[in-house]
Amino acid sequence: MKNRRDEKADVLQGTLILLVLRTLDALGPLHGYGIARRIEQISKDVLQLNQGTLYPALLRMEQEGWIASKWGASDKNRRARFYSITSAGRKRLAKETEDWKRMSSTIERFLGFDPESLAEEGG
Repeated sequence: MKNRRDEKADVLQGTLILLVLRTLDALGPLHGYGIARRIEQISKDVLQLNQGTLYPALLRMEQEGWIASKWGASDKNRRARFYSITSAGRKRLAKETEDWKRMSSTIERFLGFDPESLAEEGG
């Protein structure tokens, strides 16, 4: 029998950009741990983020100008870096969203096609 941990999926790097930007766009500034927990919550714990995946992605996204960060205090009054989406990040989010929709509809076609119909066409 599978346990809950076995059912969690790793997040692909390209998808991570979309998820982080969408989370920040919807929820406002968050620290890294908060971003990871929100993504896990929204996915109903199907997606799992670890620090080794998230923080390099946040650094890259900040270097690209898609997010900005500043130091603040967490809920537990600890020093934390809070990330927020920028206007360039909103443009990137729109592009990533469109790319994801196009790719997922393409994959849907592959999952749903009838092999018999291809044999008839090729004939």
